[in-house]
Amino acid sequence: MKTKKIIFLTGTRADFGKLRPLIDKVEEAKNFECHVFVTGMHTLERYDFTYKEVKKRGYKNIFVFMNDSHIPQQDIVLSNTVVGLSDFVSKISPDMIVVHGDRIEALAGAIVGAFNNILVCHIEGGELTGSIDEMIRHSITKLSHIHMVSNTKAKKRLIQMGESKNSVFVIGSPDIDVMIGKNLPTKKQLCQTYEIPFTDYSILIFHPVTTTIKTLKHDIGELLLSVKNSQKNYVIIYPNNDPGSEIILNAYKNLKNNKNIKIFSSLRFDYFLTLLKNCDFIIGNSSSGITEAEIYGIPAIDIGSRQKNRSNNKNIIHVESDQKKILSAIKKISGKKFKLLRGFGYGKSAAYFLKILNNTPTWNIQIQKKFIDINPV
Repeated sequence: MKTKKIIFLTGTRADFGKLRPLIDKVEEAKNFECHVFVTGMHTLERYDFTYKEVKKRGYKNIFVFMNDSHIPQQDIVLSNTVVGLSDFVSKISPDMIVVHGDRIEALAGAIVGAFNNILVCHIEGGELTGSIDEMIRHSITKLSHIHMVSNTKAKKRLIQMGESKNSVFVIGSPDIDVMIGKNLPTKKQLCQTYEIPFTDYSILIFHPVTTTIKTLKHDIGELLLSVKNSQKNYVIIYPNNDPGSEIILNAYKNLKNNKNIKIFSSLRFDYFLTLLKNCDFIIGNSSSGITEAEIYGIPAIDIGSRQKNRSNNKNIIHVESDQKKILSAIKKISGKKFKLLRGFGYGKSAAYFLKILNNTPTWNIQIQKKFIDINPV
């Protein structure tokens, strides 16, 4: 098999954490030429220019593209990314574009690949959520040719959506490779590096939900009242840059003098995992409370509709944006530990990924897709 050029597209701190083990494998392989297209939140000062963390990995071919300069309209961000990536693709002529999840940048990658007859590999399709993310994720699925999913449930959903079972591979969630590895920083290193003064703490991450943005001010207000009244220590991490993030960040301004709260715009992925592994619980609506938390047996309080239908594991309490209900959930879940679960993989995703790429039939998957009807008429 001749050397194949593969582009990995990353737009956020979170998706880079997922893609990193896969990028590392391809970067090391002699029969692949690895390129990393870095855009989105990585290029914003508000999030401490996390493209620098990508560069620290030392990959040979990194291209940084600013697609979002405080532009609130997601359709414009999408179009900017399509234009920038299309230009990049025309210069290097890749054989595959790898995208992750359900973000605007991933959709742009799938569009560029599909319209330029390039194989698109989608990581972690087939998941369920309760926001526009789900529509984006399923749209990416239909534009992609190869699917690397977390578990058999996701695989069944993709087959239900008309995808060929021969194009869907269960590899687990790639960040588990990092999560259960032996190279994470210690809690002491974490607290020293980020000057966290608490011995005991919980994590708060709350993202805007674009389909319920009218209630966002109320929702974040109820959450922060609950946090203050719980009289516990919290490490708060900025939301993603979706429309509505300004409402959340303005609410956080009232917490800056609170001795029980430490706020960060971003944390390096490895340090975030150590933060999560040692916390009391995680609260908000981040996917970290659904996937990563269960792997460490950490309790999670999921608020609102963003992660609706994603998981019903025992370590998660789903509540509405109501102060009394949130406080009740905090009291109920505080101090508990749960059985470590492996519903999203066993830490071998990168090895599975590389094995699939080294399999000749993978590269013979047809660019022209066909809908596979599970109930033919």
